[in-house]
Amino acid sequence: MEDLPDKQPRGWHGRGYLPHFDGGEMYQFITFHLADALPLKVIERWKRELEREKDETKILELHRRTEKYLDQGYGQCHLKTAEVAAQVQASLLYFHAVRYKLIGWVVMPNHVHFLLKPINGHSLSEIMQTLKSFTAHEVNKILRRRGQFWQKDYFDRYIRNHEHYLKTLDYIENNSVKAKLCEKRGDWKYSSAHHQ
Repeated sequence: MEDLPDKQPRGWHGRGYLPHFDGGEMYQFITFHLADALPLKVIERWKRELEREKDETKILELHRRTEKYLDQGYGQCHLKTAEVAAQVQASLLYFHAVRYKLIGWVVMPNHVHFLLKPINGHSLSEIMQTLKSFTAHEVNKILRRRGQFWQKDYFDRYIRNHEHYLKTLDYIENNSVKAKLCEKRGDWKYSSAHHQ
């Protein structure tokens, strides 16, 4: 028998260092990164520095710091390997129009951003668990390695309005330019900007 609670929107919940909002069929901005891209001790230090801030301010500042840190390319950056990046991109596209509507994405050397809307009763938690588990298994085979591939947690932010939607999509598709990986957003092969 199917485990129905995992398919239901969970609302606010926690899975580690970040709170998550699983609101059903609503647009969500997701960031997840490689296990070695951002050490837990750095995250813990940031949390201590921000402990007096309001929850929303804290979440936004953690995200801002995370993005800046990730764009500097720390860790082994396994996603810069063409076969690995292609596998992650193909995995994102695989359940488009089945479990979610995929709006935009970028596979960076040590992290992934995407904008989606869960559909057909699939929860964000279920989508993320399946995506991260499958890609970790497949990528570890490609790289002939074992062990944790992704950081256990992920960042999600629900989209509040049309302006937020457009800014988020622009951010995702320009991330490779901002990180100086290419000159124009369409030049980065592992992004929705390249596939338009």
